Amino acid sequence: MDLNFTAEENAFREEVRAFVRAKLPEGIRQKVMSSQHLSKDEHVLWQRTLHEKGWGGVGWPKEFGGPGWTPSQLYIFEEECAAWGAPRLISFGLKMIAPVLMAFGSPAQQQRYLPRIMAAEEWWCQGYSEPGSGSDLASLKTRAVRDGSHYIVNGQKTWNTLGQYADWIFCLVRTDPEAKPQRGISFLLIDMKTPGITVRPIITLDGAHEVNEIWFEDVKVPVENLVGEENKGWTYAKFLLGHERTNIAGIGIAKREMTRLKRVAGAAGKLDDPLFAARVAQVEIDLMALEITNLRVLSAEGSKKGPGPEASILKIKGTEIQQSIAELLMQASGMASFQIADTANRLGANYCNQRKLSIFGGSNEIQKNIIAQMILGL
Repeated sequence: MDLNFTAEENAFREEVRAFVRAKLPEGIRQKVMSSQHLSKDEHVLWQRTLHEKGWGGVGWPKEFGGPGWTPSQLYIFEEECAAWGAPRLISFGLKMIAPVLMAFGSPAQQQRYLPRIMAAEEWWCQGYSEPGSGSDLASLKTRAVRDGSHYIVNGQKTWNTLGQYADWIFCLVRTDPEAKPQRGISFLLIDMKTPGITVRPIITLDGAHEVNEIWFEDVKVPVENLVGEENKGWTYAKFLLGHERTNIAGIGIAKREMTRLKRVAGAAGKLDDPLFAARVAQVEIDLMALEITNLRVLSAEGSKKGPGPEASILKIKGTEIQQSIAELLMQASGMASFQIADTANRLGANYCNQRKLSIFGGSNEIQKNIIAQMILGL
């Protein structure tokens, strides 16, 4: 693979860079660069700014309203946005449910949901994990029973990210309790305003309200909100998880945080310590290797191939690298001058938050099993 960008791609990079510098509000940029949580309005503002430019569905094909970028253009866009402190895209809609609807949704579902996702008119969240059904997702117990033109849904989801903002949730439910676990699951789209849905906050170690538990009590869901076929939801879930794991890798964000690490560590004098400097160098080497793998995955997606075992590799290494950078940043800030040490609490909160990365989206241990099965045939 030729990793040198063409003249056209470099010109595109300049276009993205100029747009982000001109249109990204400084207040949002400062919050992103200092690891602060953004509000819903700030996320929506940035997505709508991109939509006005015609970039609302980055990574989407033109037939669904996207810009039809090449994998290299998408990579450049994400790298420049991360470098300049733009928020991460609202991934549950743009990068998770949208690809599923494009691949498996009905024309009516595509026409109903995709434009609203792109314009940030509706916020989506994910209903996968349950108490006792996280890494072993196929053991989920939330039930959906067909009753005429509706499904009646009962159960509980947990570790639901930003569900307090959501208008819709895509949800895995069990529709055939007698079938083998993976064969009795269906994929439903549920309006969060439906009676019977309760969202309860889970406050994380850093004091943030980022995740929730969601209860469903006799929730009526129209049958037309079923994606694909009944009891085939596991197929769609695996497809979605491939996209989620690729997204979790966060190459652009890791590169931005690596630059930040060098700045903080340099000001603290930590780079004069050979052992600390060696750790920084090793993480940077790992990040460079991961970047090449990421480009290969993007190239495969551009060839209409879904993410394969490479997505699990990206998820494992990407999350480990982000965690290592967060740890080194916290260590460096503790030895810095007061001006830099004043940010130590924020870096400590970021460190705590990053510990989840190796668990959600399918734990790294599960990803190793997937790699063993798909590549080694074990």
